[in-house]
Amino acid sequence: MQISVIGYGYVGLVTGGCLAEAGHQVLCTDNDPARIATLEAGGLPVYEPHLDAVLAATRHRGHLRFTGDSGEAVRAGQAIFICVGTPSKQDGEADLSAIDNVARVIATEARMPKLVIEKSTVPAQTGQQLKRALQVYGRNKGGSFRVASNPEFLREGRGVEDFLHPHRIIVGVEEESSERQLRDIYHPILERQFQCPVHQPDCPPSERPELLVTTMNSAELIKHASNSFLALKISYANVLADLCDRLGANVEEVTRAMGLDPRIGPQFLRAGLGFGGSCLPKDVQAFIRLAESAGVDFGILKEAERVNKRRIDQFLEKIRRSLWVIRDKQVAVLGLAFKPNTDDIRFAPAIELIGRLLAQGARVRACDPQAIDKTKAIYPQLFYSPDPYETARDADALLITTEWQEFRDLDWQRMRALMTRPLVLDARNLLDPAAMQTLGFEYHSLGRPDT
Repeated sequence: MQISVIGYGYVGLVTGGCLAEAGHQVLCTDNDPARIATLEAGGLPVYEPHLDAVLAATRHRGHLRFTGDSGEAVRAGQAIFICVGTPSKQDGEADLSAIDNVARVIATEARMPKLVIEKSTVPAQTGQQLKRALQVYGRNKGGSFRVASNPEFLREGRGVEDFLHPHRIIVGVEEESSERQLRDIYHPILERQFQCPVHQPDCPPSERPELLVTTMNSAELIKHASNSFLALKISYANVLADLCDRLGANVEEVTRAMGLDPRIGPQFLRAGLGFGGSCLPKDVQAFIRLAESAGVDFGILKEAERVNKRRIDQFLEKIRRSLWVIRDKQVAVLGLAFKPNTDDIRFAPAIELIGRLLAQGARVRACDPQAIDKTKAIYPQLFYSPDPYETARDADALLITTEWQEFRDLDWQRMRALMTRPLVLDARNLLDPAAMQTLGFEYHSLGRPDT
C-alpha cells in the first residue's frame, strides 16, 4: 500500500520505518528541513536501537522515501498517518494546533479519497474534530476523507520491537472500509509475513497480536488510560519505597512479592526517581484536564502526579543529609536520559536534579552513553565525559540517575579508588547494597536499608 507519514519525530520515524519494513511503500514528510536533510544523508535525529538499520535497509529496497514537500506526501498516500507532536499547554491541556495544521494541508492537497489515521496521542473526541476540520478546509477541493484512530504503544529504547512485535493493535474506526484498510496495513505484522530485522533476544517471536477494533473515542481514550495507569503504578511503588525507608523494610522484596500475583504483575513496580520522558508526564496532565472538562474528578491521578514531582525533593534531601553541605562539593552524575537506551532528556529527572544541584553551588560532572550532546544545550557549563571513570574522578558523591546496563557493569572497585569520598546515592536501585558495602562504599538507595 502507498502510505504517507506526516511528522518525523520519534513516533513517525519508527512508524514509517517499520511500515516500510513490513513491505509498504512509505513517503515521509516533516516541516523541519534540517531533519529531512539529516535523514537523506543517512543520519538519525534521535537514538533508537535498530532504527538506523531498518531505515537503511528499507531505503535501499526503495520502500522508504523522505520529502520536504507535504503536498507531495498527501497526494501520494492512500493512507496518511499523522505523527506530529501534541505538547502540553501551560494548563496541562494537549496542544492540538499541529493536528489542525496537518488537517489543513491534507484537505487542501488531496484530490482523491484518503484514510487519515491519528497516530499522535490525542484526547478523546479529537477524531471527531479532525473530521470536521477536514470537511471545512477541504470544501470544494475534490477530496473525501475517512478518519481513524490508531494509537501508538512504543517504548523508547524498544520502539522497533514494539511496532513489529506488538502486544495489541488498536484501531478506532467508524466505517467497515476503514477497518479493512487498516487490517491490510497491519496484515504483514499480524501474520508475521516479514523477516524481523531485530535479532533475539531483543525481539523474540511471540504469539500473534490481537487487533482490537473500537470506536474512535474509545481508541483515543485507551492510550491515555494505559499511560496514566502505568504512571499510577510507578508512583505507588515510590510511595511504598518511602514507607519502607521509614519502617526498615525492603521495597524490592515487597514489590517482587506483589508482582508474582498475576492480577498485579511486576512491570512498572520499580521504585526510583520518578517517571519522565515525552509521554507519561504529558499524558497524565492531558488526561486530568480531559476528565475535568467532562466533569470527572480524577483525584487518584492528580495524587500520582504530585508524588512524581516530589521525588526530586526527597532525593535531594538524601544528598543533603549525606554531604551536609552541597556548595563546592564535586558531584558525579551517571545518567542524563530519562531512561536507558534512548537519548531523550525531555522531563528527565536527572536534568531537573542537576539544575537544583547547580543552584546550591555543586560542581557537577556528568556521564551518559547517548544523551550528552542534548544536555550540553541546557547546561553548557558542566564537565561531560562518556567515560564513567573520568566522571567519577575526585568526586565527593556519585549519583546514579539512569539505569543504564553500562553503569551496572562498571568496575566499582576502580570507581572507589578514583573518588575523594566513596559515597554513592543510587536513585534507580541499580546496584546491590551488600556488594557495595563489601567494596567499602557508603551506599544509599530508595526503599532499601542503607549501608
